[in-house]
Amino acid sequence: MVRLQGLTKRFPGGGGVEGVELEVAEGEILVLLGASGSGKSTLLNLVAGLIAPDRGRVYLAGKDVTEAPPERRNVAYVFQDLGLWPHLTALDHLLLVMPKPNRKEALALLERVGLKDHAVKRPHELSGGQRQRVALARALARRPRVLLLDEPYSALDPVLREGLRLEVRTLLKEAGITALHVTHDPEEAMLLADRIGVMSGGRLLQVGASEEVYAHPNSLESFLAFGRANLLPLGAEVLAFRQEWVRGEGELEAVVLERRSLRGESLCRVRLPFGEAWVRLEGRPGERVRLGIDPLLRFPASELPKRSP
Repeated sequence: MVRLQGLTKRFPGGGGVEGVELEVAEGEILVLLGASGSGKSTLLNLVAGLIAPDRGRVYLAGKDVTEAPPERRNVAYVFQDLGLWPHLTALDHLLLVMPKPNRKEALALLERVGLKDHAVKRPHELSGGQRQRVALARALARRPRVLLLDEPYSALDPVLREGLRLEVRTLLKEAGITALHVTHDPEEAMLLADRIGVMSGGRLLQVGASEEVYAHPNSLESFLAFGRANLLPLGAEVLAFRQEWVRGEGELEAVVLERRSLRGESLCRVRLPFGEAWVRLEGRPGERVRLGIDPLLRFPASELPKRSP
C-alpha cells in the first residue's frame, strides 16, 4: 500500500530524513517511534505531499505519487493540533470532507467514535478527548486509503490517552485502513503497532514486529528508543538489558542498594558484578540476592550516546 524508496529530505537548518526505505502493507498499522527531531513527522509530510523530497519516490497503492499534490493522494492526516474548524459542528466537519456528503453515514460514524450525542456541538463545547474523536472521525469520513497520525494523543491526560488509543486501533482494524502513526512513547508504539519502525537522526534504524524490535534491537540506538534501559560499560562493549528481563534465582550475585515503587511495581537499585542497575525486584536495602538476566545484550562501546560538554 505504501512504499518509500530512498526517500531523502534535508532542511537548511538541519534535520530531515535520509535514504528511507519502507513498505507498509494494506490494512497494516506501522508506528514510527523516535525522539523529537528524529524525522518522524517529516516522513509523514513527505507521504502526504505537504513537502517534496530532495531524492527518492513515494508510491501509494502501487502508483508513483511523488509529484502528485496532497488532494490527489487519498491520504488523511490527523495532526497533533487537530486542526478543527471552530465555527463548524462535529457533524459539519464530517459532511464537509465526505466524497459524497451523507448525513446518515456521518451520524453513524460519530456514533462509532462515541459522539452520538455531540453531533451539533462545536469544538469549544467539547472536551479534549471528544475533539480528538472528531478529528479521527473526520479523517475516516474521507474514506482514505492511508491515514497518517502525528502524535495525536500528546495533549491528552494519561488516563484518557490510554483508553482512546486502543479504541482508535480497533476502529482502524475494523475499517481496514492502512496507517502510519508517529509517537515518541514506547508504550503507545507497543500497544498500537503491527510493526514498529525506529527512527533516529533522520534514519530508519530498524523495522519489525513490535516484540521482535523490542527484544532484539539491531543497535544500541534502537534499544534505547524503548526506554527503561540499563547500560553498563565494560571495556570495549556495553552490556544492555531492561528491568523486566531480570529474574530471581539466577547465577549473578547482587546486593540491593535502594528500593522504590512505581505504579505498584517494586524497583530496586542493585550492585551487580559489572555495575549498578535498576531492576524489577521485591527486595530490601542491604539484602543479598541472586539474579539472572535474559537476554543480556552486548553492543560496541562506540555506540554509546555522546555526552554534551
